[in-house]
Amino acid sequence: MLFVVDATFLPQARAEPAAETKVAIPNFWNPRSRGERVEAPQTGRAVRFLTDDEFPPLHFAGPDGNPTGFVVELARAVCERLAITCTVQARRFDTLLDALNERQGDVVAAAIPLTPTLRGKFSATRPYFRWPARFIARTGAVPEPSPEALAGRSVGVIAGSAHAAYLKAFFPKAVQREFTDLSAAESALRRGETDYLFADGLNLALWLGGFEAGGCCAFTGGPYLENRYFGEGIGLVTRQEDAALSRALDDALQRLWDDGKYAEIYLRFFPVSPF
Repeated sequence: MLFVVDATFLPQARAEPAAETKVAIPNFWNPRSRGERVEAPQTGRAVRFLTDDEFPPLHFAGPDGNPTGFVVELARAVCERLAITCTVQARRFDTLLDALNERQGDVVAAAIPLTPTLRGKFSATRPYFRWPARFIARTGAVPEPSPEALAGRSVGVIAGSAHAAYLKAFFPKAVQREFTDLSAAESALRRGETDYLFADGLNLALWLGGFEAGGCCAFTGGPYLENRYFGEGIGLVTRQEDAALSRALDDALQRLWDDGKYAEIYLRFFPVSPF
């Protein structure tokens, strides 16, 4: 489900004061699952969040050197909602789960994909962010994508990617043009050498909002979120024995959505929404 906000009335989300933009905010929460408020377990110490500081806009080092980003600020809002004291420490991405397992932290707040393997070793909240696949095209150049509309049209994909496999399975009449990296595929679309590009929506949103795109292109059609191809997304990860903390985090995330805080944080970091 998507929630569309008119960002005209949200100054932090605007590129220019007079611009009127529509920002699609994803909703990953089931309204039927709401229950009584879940309190965080009292440990007598701060809850230690671990993150990485090299993956903007999800988690990165701010101007003062401290961790920030969508995931980090969402974690801080969760702590405020639960009325608990928290700390946030940045570590190298590939060490986060080991550090959690070794009790050097209590929660991992980073872009670690939720998988059956991860759930077999750790607890995790429901996803608060997912990786949508999206089509982009030159503005006004082609129709919105559908199996019929893409018949005979060229679509750039990254060779060997889940997006290439998805395109082949569900848009069989499209003409795939494979690239070794996303930058080359984006440049080819900008030059008009392909009709569409199908890739990870987050990376495409960053490109569309940057200088390199030069306003050439835009998203077309909706997001594709099939778990089999694009994964479950990301959640807050805890040790299995900290199931009570995980439930409290899950409940807090839903309530942040309910009261609009999730949307506020989302708009701060995604002026061009990948959804």
